Amino acid sequence: MMAGAGRPGMMNRGRAVVKPKNFKATMRRLWQYVGSERKLLMVVFMFVVIDSALTLSAPYLIGVSVDTMTSDSAGTVNFKLLEMVIIALIAAYVADALLTFLQGWLMAGISQRIVMKLRTALFEKLQKLPLAYFDSRRHGEIMSRLSNDIENVSSSLSQSITQLMGGSIAIIGSLVMMLILSPLLTLASMITVPLVYLLARTITKRTSVLFKDQQVQLGKLNGHVEETISGIEVVKAFNREDKAIEEFDAVNAKLCEVGLKAQIWSGFLMPLLAVINNIGFAAVAVVGGVLAVKGLITVGIIASFLSYSRQFVRPLNEIANIFNVLQSGVAGAERVFEVLDELEETADAPNAIPLENAKGHVVFENVSFGYRPDVPILKNISFESQEGSSTAFVGPTGAGKTTIVNLVTRFYDVTGGRILIDGRDIKEYTRDSLRKAFGIVLQDTYLFSGTIKENIKYGKSDATDEEIEAAAVMANADAFIKRLPNQYESLLSENGGNLSQGQRQLLAIARVILAKPSILILDEATSSIDTRTELHIQDALLSIMQGRTSFIIAHRLNTIRDADTITVIDHGEIVEQGSHDRLINEQGAYNRMFNNQFKNLESALD
Repeated sequence: MMAGAGRPGMMNRGRAVVKPKNFKATMRRLWQYVGSERKLLMVVFMFVVIDSALTLSAPYLIGVSVDTMTSDSAGTVNFKLLEMVIIALIAAYVADALLTFLQGWLMAGISQRIVMKLRTALFEKLQKLPLAYFDSRRHGEIMSRLSNDIENVSSSLSQSITQLMGGSIAIIGSLVMMLILSPLLTLASMITVPLVYLLARTITKRTSVLFKDQQVQLGKLNGHVEETISGIEVVKAFNREDKAIEEFDAVNAKLCEVGLKAQIWSGFLMPLLAVINNIGFAAVAVVGGVLAVKGLITVGIIASFLSYSRQFVRPLNEIANIFNVLQSGVAGAERVFEVLDELEETADAPNAIPLENAKGHVVFENVSFGYRPDVPILKNISFESQEGSSTAFVGPTGAGKTTIVNLVTRFYDVTGGRILIDGRDIKEYTRDSLRKAFGIVLQDTYLFSGTIKENIKYGKSDATDEEIEAAAVMANADAFIKRLPNQYESLLSENGGNLSQGQRQLLAIARVILAKPSILILDEATSSIDTRTELHIQDALLSIMQGRTSFIIAHRLNTIRDADTITVIDHGEIVEQGSHDRLINEQGAYNRMFNNQFKNLESALD
């Protein structure tokens, strides 16, 4: 049997199918990504047509070869004709193998290039989406669009297209040849079609539910494993190893139970299909034998017909499954297109200008903002930070301190009022140039996989080794870097997992120092550093703050005593503003916060 062995679509029978919401619209949009591959697709289609023709010719040639040995009543064999038929069969099989290889090779290239374009478009889109998009979605869900959904598209394109084309031609061609050879035998072979349909529908319906349940249980198992490994220190600290194993065993047992049922039910399909197909072959053989005895057909026609009936039934089964694979791929493409259709960050104004050599004069004028329209975070905030001044923001968690940072950098846009830098509304500057003016050290710093040198120079790609080392020295990171075996060439694991939190923070500070921003933002920059290290880097921070406008968010109030202005935020409003000494003397909210913090510190020391 040609062009049928080892079809990938058969491997997925019974799997849960995720159906797209709008199949036709998504297919039309996916077709746009085919682009320059359309000519190659036409070549593949031509190969499929030729390959299908060869596949359809094989049973006919087999029948002819049989008849060369039975056509003569004397029992002689037409060896010349038999030789020609055998040569034609060999040529057909060789050509089929070659065309099948070429189809697979071309489709692999086509599908991968299409998916590469789609993946590139998706990744580029993610770089343009506003921060609000990432804040409102689980990062694992976003990652699944780039990995699982794109992979579904790739598998669907590489498996489904040629099989759908080839299967459709095989069904139509086989039916035509069967009708040409014998309408009566065709009628006899058709008794298996409804049986195949009913069996496939019944079992697939059952296994679909089971495989969906299996995926749910697998997700629970993966989630438990990921959670346990991520929190292994906590698990061990609280002696929860046995409990973790117990929970794992329970989920694993459920997964095993569901998976066993799914595999058993899906395993019924092929043997039962084989039985039905054999019934069909038997019917063809019986009817064919009767017709042959009556001289209405030859034995060769029966031999050809048996092959054609097999070629007719097999694609019916496969196309139903391939269509499911195609649906899953289109559903994956649909999820990718959902991201591509998301609103990007507001485009720069047509007359936007670059912010060059920013002086750092920042003004908030009646700024209001809410992440949700019905929940305001900031309410008519107004303040001014002079060039080169330092402004600290303090207040309870959720008061809106970090929101101010997100607004001034245009991670979010204000919903009311305006923000000015050097006398211009920040919306009048290009977003890229605006953000280049800022250097940010966050509480939860992030380092990328790579060397320490690469991470420090992240904000200044053309920095020299001398500049990198000078920045590290200024951030007090040079000492621990020099103790590492490969020093600045030491490789970091994901997010610098092989460094302490304090060391990661020092590298983040060095990164900002190297970038030499005009405006500095320190959002709990020293919160993850021990007191001794904090004292060491305070001088470095004070040094880089000289001549730069600085915004400091801190819960440890002793770190912001020297700020020019301390702004107390509560419930999205400024309740106090002034220097440390002034606010202490006013005996207000800041004074209470300061005294409570140091009372707690004294109690802890006692």
